[in-house]
Amino acid sequence: MTTTPYDVSGRHVAVVGGGRSGLAASRLVVQRGGQVTLIDTKADLAERDELLALGVRLHLGAMPDDVPREAALVIVSPGVPADAQPLQAARARGITVIGELEFASSFLAGPVVAITGSKGKSTTTTLVGRMLEAAGRPVLVGGNIGVPLSAQVEAATPDTWHIVETSSFQLETIARYHPHVAVWLNFSPDHLDRHGTEAVYEQAKARVFENQTPSDWAVVPAHDARIRGFAAARGAQIVTFGADLAVEDGVGLAGDVIARRQTPGRIEPLVPVSAVRLTGRHMLGNVMAACAVADLAGVSSEAMTRAVEGFTGLEHALEYVATVGRTRLYNDSKATNVEAATMAVEAFDGPVTAIVGGVYKGGDFARLGPPLQARGGSVIAMGEAAPLVAEALAAFVPVARAASLEDAVAEGLAQRREGGVVLLAPACASFDMFRDYADRGRAFKAIVARLAAAAGQAEVRNG
Repeated sequence: MTTTPYDVSGRHVAVVGGGRSGLAASRLVVQRGGQVTLIDTKADLAERDELLALGVRLHLGAMPDDVPREAALVIVSPGVPADAQPLQAARARGITVIGELEFASSFLAGPVVAITGSKGKSTTTTLVGRMLEAAGRPVLVGGNIGVPLSAQVEAATPDTWHIVETSSFQLETIARYHPHVAVWLNFSPDHLDRHGTEAVYEQAKARVFENQTPSDWAVVPAHDARIRGFAAARGAQIVTFGADLAVEDGVGLAGDVIARRQTPGRIEPLVPVSAVRLTGRHMLGNVMAACAVADLAGVSSEAMTRAVEGFTGLEHALEYVATVGRTRLYNDSKATNVEAATMAVEAFDGPVTAIVGGVYKGGDFARLGPPLQARGGSVIAMGEAAPLVAEALAAFVPVARAASLEDAVAEGLAQRREGGVVLLAPACASFDMFRDYADRGRAFKAIVARLAAAAGQAEVRNG
């Protein structure tokens, strides 16, 4: 859906936040003839010389009380809270404040697919992109995953499909963002350290449907009436996905095949379940959602199947790392909320020792108790949230404490000498001990690699 681009030619723009999105937005503003002041609390940026060469002014080291008086527009990076002081001051003076995703999307002519949810966004976004590529479609994958949308504008054409992982932080600052297909995978409490309440977080997620019309599509879970209600309120056509085909228009299971049912009497096979290489039933749900999007885009079942067969998952998303002795170790560092960690535990049938902890973001750790208990599991608590983890789970399973991730892995292997799974599923953010979830996941894999080598088992996935 074509929108009117934000006109920045000859105008001054304040970009707040110097991460990947802010840097990409700054470059795009300059490409479109604007001037930029980039604001960030970091004392310096690795890209300083490049930015200065582009004519970007830098305000580094502290967040100012206001943006420059000459700014006609403010673009905020998703990592900056929407109520940050300079943003409040800009709004009070009548200056438009938008997010990087909003700004970039205004320059796109091709269809946009927005994928949000509390868990599974990256996997589903990547898989949709692979399905469209397998069908020979021009496609760019990015947003909250990989490349910021602003960095893709120059490569976009009217035929390009943009598959955009879309976070609640990004949706907070949209105005006209208009996906032709909007996918809301699931909902559970998350990012309450940022949003404050579950209701505020939910309303941010619901904005993915905000600008849709009856010519657009909403892809929603079949058995979540609340998410479906948010989609229906905006008038988009609805396709559901879920475990069965009880719905009139949806993607689900028909025996051993993922299929779409468009009328009570018509079922179209899409992908055999045997083609799915991912661990966990929740991953099957992500595949169904991806199939629903690809089907709307006119991708053949053959192309979908090829994409699924060649996809073994993402790094840090229930990623198999190694077997040490008789113990399998999995890295799900992207499981940064309780629901995601619960799904990871439920992906296994045998005994699971879960490494849980980090920076608490909200949610009830006790939800992990029943599935761990049912699997004869245990927990190793670490990081800032360790006392909360121990308090919530001690009534269900044995809980040990670890001072570091290395200690946690060693303790997990000691507990699982007779076989089973040691699972990094933190249910928390990583910032107490690591730069981000990827840094945490790679540290876990490096630790496993050392322990496996010491045990004479050198074959470890550490990509």
